Amino acid sequence: MTGQTSEIGGLRAYAWLPEGPPLATSRDASDLVGEAFSASAELVIVPVERLGADFLRLSSGLAGEVLQKFVNYGLKFVILGDVSAATAASAPLRDFVYESNRGRSVWFAQDLPALEALIAGR
Repeated sequence: MTGQTSEIGGLRAYAWLPEGPPLATSRDASDLVGEAFSASAELVIVPVERLGADFLRLSSGLAGEVLQKFVNYGLKFVILGDVSAATAASAPLRDFVYESNRGRSVWFAQDLPALEALIAGR
């Protein structure tokens, strides 16, 4: 496993460590789903440093494919870290982050306190 488990906001979380290969393909997402299930996690946290180069470029389709996989498996998914430079450069990404944070399955959080606030609001 390339992560650690903890409890955040009453959810068993599996957090990928900041060091390691990026989440860059659908296969990487499948592997991460397997790791999360092995850890009996309900919530998967991926540091922004572990996102592949195309992940935040919505036109690549990678984010949609990966996030749909987690939703299909009933796992909540969090991108943890600063995405402000990417959202400043892309109105569609900015809108996607905003709408995701209003939902119940996919969240973008600057840090753990922000994540806890998002979970508490659901």
